[in-house]
Amino acid sequence: MAQQYQPGQRWISDSEAELGLGTILASDGRLLTVLYPATGETRQYALRNAPLTRVRFAPGDEITHFDGWKLTVQEVDDIDGLLVYHGLTAQHEERTLPETQLSNFIQFRLASDRLFAGQIDPMNWFGLRYHTLQHQSRLLQSSLWGLGGARAQPIAHQLHIAREVADRVARACCWRTKWAWARPSRPAW
Repeated sequence: MAQQYQPGQRWISDSEAELGLGTILASDGRLLTVLYPATGETRQYALRNAPLTRVRFAPGDEITHFDGWKLTVQEVDDIDGLLVYHGLTAQHEERTLPETQLSNFIQFRLASDRLFAGQIDPMNWFGLRYHTLQHQSRLLQSSLWGLGGARAQPIAHQLHIAREVADRVARACCWRTKWAWARPSRPAW
């Protein structure tokens, strides 16, 4: 489902959360331009796969105006693609806060904050991370844990030499991986 980006909407970067709250400046053709006023940075993203999550607060959330006053959200309206929050201030005054006037310094650091703000990854990314962690766990439980790696896979005679060296009293070995052979080295005494 393609996102509908409108100038003035507030989004947060999934990959660079430290930038704070971003504002959509323009959406033209295939590019999306986002300004992050908290840091003064401007980023351009491909419109089809921008790593952005829309910031939507729900009733009960406390949000901050860029002038510093806080509002407890009671109701949220969507007017022409822009969110408008209605609620009460700390002095129990009814106020309205358009999303364009939200504080720029909102960051979601805790996992619970990201979850409640709806800043979550799609299920396929979760599945990839889950299966990667399962595979890593199986690798760490292997008795050959130190001999395997992401870029190298020992061949049969290397494993044989490793076993021979491991059975010695003075365990020293010089691996020659360029030609895929190993030669036991002399002890250093």
